[in-house]
Amino acid sequence: MTTYALSDSWTMTRRELAHWARQPAQVLVGLVFPVMLLLMFGYLIGGGRGVDGDYVDFLVPGMLALTMAFGLEGTMLAVTQDLNKGVIDRFRSMPMADGAVLVGRSVADMLQSVLGLLVLVGVALALGWRVHGTFGAFLGAMGLLLLFRFAMLWIGILLAMVAGKPEMVQAVQILIWPVGFLSNALASPESMPGWLGTVVEWNPMSQTATAVRDLLGGEGGEAGHVWAAVAWPLALLAVFFPLAVRKFSALSK
Repeated sequence: MTTYALSDSWTMTRRELAHWARQPAQVLVGLVFPVMLLLMFGYLIGGGRGVDGDYVDFLVPGMLALTMAFGLEGTMLAVTQDLNKGVIDRFRSMPMADGAVLVGRSVADMLQSVLGLLVLVGVALALGWRVHGTFGAFLGAMGLLLLFRFAMLWIGILLAMVAGKPEMVQAVQILIWPVGFLSNALASPESMPGWLGTVVEWNPMSQTATAVRDLLGGEGGEAGHVWAAVAWPLALLAVFFPLAVRKFSALSK
């Protein structure tokens, strides 16, 4: 049964990857947009409120975390389009494991997220940013970022099925924005009003960004946040993964 489910999920993953070749513009936009934000906040607008030292060392890990929270529109649109075009119904008529469509979509998104991280890290290195930790710490930081992305991904998949229609995705996506901007990705909580700083510090993305800064040896890193950067995504997955699977199963009835 497990082998059967994995085979079906991989088939659905290859289907999603085939869309990349037919719609390369969407993939390129997803890769270029975080780079534009990095350049804009790091060199055009500037920033660094409450940050001691080099702002770029603070900004890059924050941008890596912010990228993991944003860019879910592609996945959400793909899910709603499949639902509205009857593609899901055709898959249901086949001897296919339950949830293989969603798993395939999530794997494709994670592969694109890995590519996006590599591109953003490469651009940051070209601009002079440097990793001050060990290679093992760097891999650990990338793992935390991808874990956070995986949790956000299943929230996005659930919201897409709740939205139901592609034209509703943009409105629903707005619900994810507070997670990104009410965080310490771009500014230190110490520079904010007390109540707002508390909210920001409790944001799951802030925990990931702080842990990544610590592992990469950047400004704003604090030891002891790795456990929270693991616990928060796992807690989100424990809630939203089964809800998404249950919602998908309900659609088939």
